[in-house]
Amino acid sequence: MPRRTATMLASTLILIALLCAGVLIDVPYSEMSPGPTVNTLGKVGGEPVLQISGHPTYKTSGNLNMTTVRVTGADYKMNLVEAVYGWLAHDSVIVPHNTLYPDGKTEEQSTQENAEEFSQSQESAKVAALTELGIPVTSRVVVSTVIKGSPAQGKLHAGDLIKAVDGTAVKQPEDVAKLVTKHKPGQDVTFTVIPARTAAAAEKAGKEPTGAEKITITTKKATGENRAIVGIQAGTDHTFPFDIDIKLADVGGPSAGLMFSLGIIDKLTPGQLTGGKFVAGTGTIDDRGKVGPIGGINMKLVGARDAGARYFLTPDDNCAAAASDTPSGLTLVKVKTIDDAKKSLEKIRTGDTAALPSCSAS
Repeated sequence: MPRRTATMLASTLILIALLCAGVLIDVPYSEMSPGPTVNTLGKVGGEPVLQISGHPTYKTSGNLNMTTVRVTGADYKMNLVEAVYGWLAHDSVIVPHNTLYPDGKTEEQSTQENAEEFSQSQESAKVAALTELGIPVTSRVVVSTVIKGSPAQGKLHAGDLIKAVDGTAVKQPEDVAKLVTKHKPGQDVTFTVIPARTAAAAEKAGKEPTGAEKITITTKKATGENRAIVGIQAGTDHTFPFDIDIKLADVGGPSAGLMFSLGIIDKLTPGQLTGGKFVAGTGTIDDRGKVGPIGGINMKLVGARDAGARYFLTPDDNCAAAASDTPSGLTLVKVKTIDDAKKSLEKIRTGDTAALPSCSAS
């Protein structure tokens, strides 16, 4: 066999061996890539994403697309070849596995957490949208979670309305913790609550919940800390003046909040927010309309551009990362609040795009 042929054969065999070895070697990494985008003004599976009843709605046009990121599962074992391919590819990112699944979190736990965040983001999106439109929303502080084995177990229940702690009225969930921690571990704290079943029955009947009860709980010391706790997580329950349903499955996390809010506003007001333009975006939203940062911004930009978006509403805190690698043909628009987003959509609609707040890489 000629030397050149033998050398090429040996090199080929070595390459095959290395590839085989690479396939067999697991590495502690996961992959992020662009996920699907969904027009919040459109339909999925034949059903409108946003379904509103009990209030006038108006015709919309264009796109207000939420964006997603596709990630490998917690149980997926990435091999060396896949990792190298991902590092070389422009439309994916390889990250340490524990970045996506910290503390050994399982795929089931991650899915559950994402589902809870998605549900909460929908509630906040509704509140932010209606508040922006001046439509009153009733908000109440409730028991969100009772920790198993805690002093509160059996005394307080998820869904109980918290009216006061030690006689002091509570208006925000954080008020509960502040009032409890005024005590020393082992001291009693008195909650004034309306039981969840009573509150639910009143809401169903369209009445204001009544029938508050006083419940005394002995605090205990928090693990590793010298502060008093009772073992509950307080949250907020909202009562809306009409029905707003968000019909979207197989999506998790809180990052669609901003786009849901804008879609709701568009449907509840005359005219069209986008003027027929294709706008995508991302960002968490709180009840007061503040836009927060999200993960996977660069993958969302690619997904939006590939779907046809021309403008991308970008949370202020994500602007630097987004501006460092912006897909061609996509204009980044910096937003801090839902009001910022509305004003920017007006500029896009009227063609005054030179006045749009832009993102900087610095």
